[in-house]
Amino acid sequence: MDSYDTPESSSRQSTTSKLSNCFAGATPLQKRLESVRKQTSFVQRSSQRRIPQCSQLQENVDPQKVAFLLHKQWTLYSVTPLHKFSYTNLKQYSKLLSAFIASEKQKGLAVEVGEDLDVKVIFSALLGLKGTQRDPDAFLVQILSKSQSPSENAEGKVLWTGWFCCVFGDSLLESISEDFTCLPLFLTSGAETNTAMVGSWFEKTFDCYFSRLAISAFNLSWMVAMWTACRMDHYVATTEFLWSVPCSPQSLDISYAIHPEDAKAFWDSVHKAPGEVTQEEVDLFMGCLCSHFYRHFKIHLSATRLVRVSTSVASAHTDGKIKILCHKYLIGVLAYLTELAIFQIE
Repeated sequence: MDSYDTPESSSRQSTTSKLSNCFAGATPLQKRLESVRKQTSFVQRSSQRRIPQCSQLQENVDPQKVAFLLHKQWTLYSVTPLHKFSYTNLKQYSKLLSAFIASEKQKGLAVEVGEDLDVKVIFSALLGLKGTQRDPDAFLVQILSKSQSPSENAEGKVLWTGWFCCVFGDSLLESISEDFTCLPLFLTSGAETNTAMVGSWFEKTFDCYFSRLAISAFNLSWMVAMWTACRMDHYVATTEFLWSVPCSPQSLDISYAIHPEDAKAFWDSVHKAPGEVTQEEVDLFMGCLCSHFYRHFKIHLSATRLVRVSTSVASAHTDGKIKILCHKYLIGVLAYLTELAIFQIE
């Protein structure tokens, strides 16, 4: 198939943004990570993966917080390990980041920690959002506007949300010293200016490095194959694809929607290994879909590029946008995104 990139050509594609520009320049940690990469196996792409299973969430997970993460569009980033990050200091981090954001908004004027500010930052743990007990706990960061209510417990409107997580990150955890906390996947929702300020504070405070995490067409194909293979109690969305046709002066997009049961039938026709997805099966599955499209519309998709996929499990775009729709497979989706984030770390 030519309609999606090979892993060699696509694995290091990245999308520039204000955030990546803000973090220009290497940190000392990058040099240490270079030696880590040479000693670990996570740089090698797997030719087979397990089909995501039903919910593997830990028992202490908060259902309300999990529900909060679903049905929102998140922008993806990869993050190098945080140096001397402590879960016991989340309240202090909230105050420090609040003061930093207020100072940035006031164009560098000094702001004292604890001063009455227009915005409030809250750090909170996302307990149970992990693949194994070794994975560090995920945590949530929110920027809220100052409440106009006289009630002391009233909170303002959520302006921005971001969360850090690591799901089945063993390949990196084994090579990082105890001074570092490995949470390679960072997901955000909100203004990019807020993302840049939060990222800048984390970089300065924890000697880490952020970069946008794009999703190649190759990886989109893996995603749609794995998600199509998932057992669903009921389907909540059609299976959709968006291909981009390179042309001048403006690109042309081709949208293709197929009933999820028909997509599952295509998958079942090529699937062999129980509980696993292989590269050969992904290629055959995409080939079946493209052949089906050609029979109906006489259009070859081999000269196009896959840019978006959507299923009842999740939807993803090549520019690094994800929306998770099914709580049963939340861990499975995050596990693959964690793998991509770890691979991108330089």
